[in-house]
Amino acid sequence: MFDFQGFFESANAKLRREHHYRVFRELRRARGRFPHAEWRAPDGSWREVTVWCSNDYLGMSQHPVVLEAARAALDHYGAGAGGTRNISGTTDLLVALEHELADWHAKNAALLLSSGYVANDTTLATLARALPNCTVFSDAANHASMIQGIRASRQSCRVFRHNDAAHLDELLSAHDPSAPKLVAFESLYSMDGDIAPLAELLAVAKRHGALSFVDETHAVGVHGPRGGGLLEAQGLLGEVDIVQGGLGKGVGVVGGFVTGTAAIIDFVRSHAPGFIFTTALPPHVAAAALASIRHLKASGAERAALVARVASVRAALRAARVPIAPTPSQILPLIVGDAAACRALADDLVEAHGIYLQAIVFPTVPRDAARLRITPGPRHTDADEARLVAALAGAYARRQAA
Repeated sequence: MFDFQGFFESANAKLRREHHYRVFRELRRARGRFPHAEWRAPDGSWREVTVWCSNDYLGMSQHPVVLEAARAALDHYGAGAGGTRNISGTTDLLVALEHELADWHAKNAALLLSSGYVANDTTLATLARALPNCTVFSDAANHASMIQGIRASRQSCRVFRHNDAAHLDELLSAHDPSAPKLVAFESLYSMDGDIAPLAELLAVAKRHGALSFVDETHAVGVHGPRGGGLLEAQGLLGEVDIVQGGLGKGVGVVGGFVTGTAAIIDFVRSHAPGFIFTTALPPHVAAAALASIRHLKASGAERAALVARVASVRAALRAARVPIAPTPSQILPLIVGDAAACRALADDLVEAHGIYLQAIVFPTVPRDAARLRITPGPRHTDADEARLVAALAGAYARRQAA
């Protein structure tokens, strides 16, 4: 008989040898104190740390308006949604949230899903599968959720070089002009912190009559005059067909969504397995997201504070000769390369300095591109920043001396 246990133990041992085995640090976040938290050390004690790698870019998970909305909804509706929206009914909070999301992206309609991953996976699979003889044109650096959705569609896929509008144009030009085409890419890439040439890519897609799908997960809330993302910031919302986003980053809660024309969103709602067969977001999450988005539409204070802190940390790290990548976004990657060295650096930072930065390794990034992903936030203080810079500068000085 097949040795299932041995197979999995061997596979896990291989990951450990390659330093790609995933180790999760146990944290306790306390309301009102984030980005300060507690970490369970190897000896079992809880030690204070400062988190520098959260996707809660604006700290909205801690905002009083968001917390109060969640508490009120929990008291009023209870803890769970009770099932799928088709079976258990759809709460008024979900309907209101979808209206806010559609407005955020200047679209007719929106659909909520359980996560940003599911929003990408099930939407791309559903649309591409339904379009007869569709070919999907996908950026080489697209997120795993987008790749999985495209694969699940079982349609043809052509990959264009990362952020290369000319290569996309070349591929589309060689394709049957009468056949359906879908172009999918991200606005802000979370591991390298780079931003897509949105206007150029959308212009190419439009010129070839392709349906455009843009993942704004790491940009919503953070960019744009109302937090609508980089498409809003660049005045391009009218040029894109489908905008996908997440509620777990700039918005500060959990969930995903897609927005587009009423016809497209209704089609996804009616055919996407990842929506139809999944329990709806609980009412208190919907209420928190609704409060967060309404606040971010009206307030630029959080975005301004984020921009200021990112600029300050970026300048300080460069002055200290810490080789962070030159990105135009709120994400500051520190490429280490070797996975073992990256993990050792992360261990040293948390154990000796109380700085929590998670090592990012394969398959999230290429095998030789392990990194620390620094995400300064508006709630980090000057003192927090000074400790981060001193610790990283010391680590790199020791590395160069070795």
